[in-house]
Amino acid sequence: MEPQSCLIEQSFNGRYSVWVREALDELSNNFTITDPSISGHPIVFASRGFLKMLGYSKEEVIGKNGRMFQGPSTNRRTVLEIREAIRQERAIQINILNYRKDGTPFWMLFHMCPVFSKEDGRVIHFIGVQVPILRKPRRSGSGYVRNGVNLCEDGSGMRETVFGCCRREVCSDLVVELDRILALESVMDADDKELEVDEACEANDSEKQEAATAINNVLSVLTHYSEPPGRLVYGKRCGLSGRSLLGASSNIYLGRIKQSFVLTDPHLPDMPIVYASDGFLKLTGYARHEVLGHNCRFLNGQNTDSSTQFQIKESIQAEQACTVRILNYRKDKTPFWNFLHISPVRNASGKIAYYVWVQIDESCQNEDRQGLSPEMRHLSAVGAVKVAVRSMSMSASTSQS
Repeated sequence: MEPQSCLIEQSFNGRYSVWVREALDELSNNFTITDPSISGHPIVFASRGFLKMLGYSKEEVIGKNGRMFQGPSTNRRTVLEIREAIRQERAIQINILNYRKDGTPFWMLFHMCPVFSKEDGRVIHFIGVQVPILRKPRRSGSGYVRNGVNLCEDGSGMRETVFGCCRREVCSDLVVELDRILALESVMDADDKELEVDEACEANDSEKQEAATAINNVLSVLTHYSEPPGRLVYGKRCGLSGRSLLGASSNIYLGRIKQSFVLTDPHLPDMPIVYASDGFLKLTGYARHEVLGHNCRFLNGQNTDSSTQFQIKESIQAEQACTVRILNYRKDKTPFWNFLHISPVRNASGKIAYYVWVQIDESCQNEDRQGLSPEMRHLSAVGAVKVAVRSMSMSASTSQS
């Protein structure tokens, strides 16, 4: 199984019972579930109704970002509003123009909300419900209404109106002229459809209520099948007091850094891990929920050198970076030599916010395709993390001001 597929499986397996997917499949609503803690914020579940509405198969959607449904006429401002809601970890209900697999555009009401964990207050998933917006009908009866005349699909309505007051000998000429008019009408209708794509389409109260009901349906299933039951909560955080949290946007930004690393919070008791990269999970074999909240010493084992552990402790107390070679253990208990670099990470105000721990498996040191030395790989990862953390702290101060 590919690493991304493993992470998507863990997105559900570590939090819900084995029956959750079957229960979600029973819902008739159109919705997706995404995981902001996985790099790229991919879709980890898509309902049958959603797949049918868009014309995709499950294999074509799972693991992809929701931007795949946007197109050339999708309003960029709307997309930015959704991204901002993700960054702020709040719900949003907004009209958006999306595209089906065959390329046809359609307006829909998009209702998204975060799913928080009662255990630690983190955003576990985002639920995204999609309700097609029904336009006001542009037809009357069995045909178009244009200039007060009812036109059937084949133009028989106009023919009946015109021919009824004409002599038979001139009808043949009128048929030719009428066909030309109807052809022009069809072109005008096509132009109208193009114009409708650019015109904002508003959802009505019924569609808004349908979206809200669907959100509650999905949340009820997730809560019922969470492990242990009732572990999830929607609407507000119920995290433990004093627990350090990284927002969904922070997870997405840090997820772009492909190397193995974790962030630990020195301001919390026992300096727990508050972020673990996909590379770290792949290297160690642990799932993300098995790592967050724990001290890095869980990687140590019976043959780990205590003097190396003491060197790490001294460097952290002195607020200095250090590089060591330490024997660590994966989840399956297999040992590996970890070429480890630890460095303090300061926020925009210059205070230490986190410590970043960058791991390199010594047996895989020569696998870097860019030809960077292990030391340069350490520094590149630390630099990327520092930029991310400072950007996060600046964004947070801006939003509070």
